[in-house]
Amino acid sequence: MVEIIRMLLALAVTLGLLGLAAVGMRRFGPDALARLQSIKSAPKRLAVIESLMLDPTRRLVLIRVDQEEKLLLLGDGKILVEHPTGPAALPPSTPDQTEPAA
Repeated sequence: MVEIIRMLLALAVTLGLLGLAAVGMRRFGPDALARLQSIKSAPKRLAVIESLMLDPTRRLVLIRVDQEEKLLLLGDGKILVEHPTGPAALPPSTPDQTEPAA
C-alpha cells in the first residue's frame, strides 16, 4: 500500500513539473532560449545565402564566410565542388530611383 502511494506521489510530482514547464514556455515564448543565446554569442561569421536542390542527391549552396561568398556543390554526404565567388555583394546604400506612377 505504501508503494502505491509513493508511486502516485512520484507521478503527481512529474506531471506537476511538466505542467510548470508548459506554463513557463507559454509565458516566455519559444524565442526565450534564442534571445538568451544571442546575447552571449559572438557575431555570426557563417550564413547560408541560398540553396537550390538540383536532383535527389545533389544540392547547390551559396554561403557567406567572413564577407566572402562561396558556391558549394553538395552530394553523397560530401562537398563535390567548391567555387569561391569573391567578396560578398553589399546591398546598395541608396534605393533605386524609379519613375513615379502617373
